[in-house]
Amino acid sequence: MTVDQLDPTPIYEQLAGIIREKIKAGDLAERQLVPSESSLQQKHGIARGSVRRAMELLREEGWVVTIQGRGTFVAPRENWPGKP
Repeated sequence: MTVDQLDPTPIYEQLAGIIREKIKAGDLAERQLVPSESSLQQKHGIARGSVRRAMELLREEGWVVTIQGRGTFVAPRENWPGKP
């Protein structure tokens, strides 16, 4: 899955959706390190600001947690919206 530059949905929302689906599918497990901003930026060919906004959205929703100096990790399942 990758972002679609022609889709009217904002790029950051598309990226957040991609990461959210990877978490739900188990491709990114609980407490696993989420790929870095720079790797996501390069992989999807998008601006760093879009990656940061996507991570901010996922943090607000409870899908990920960021620990300064360590990175961003998939939140424990009990923190996920709807507790799947």
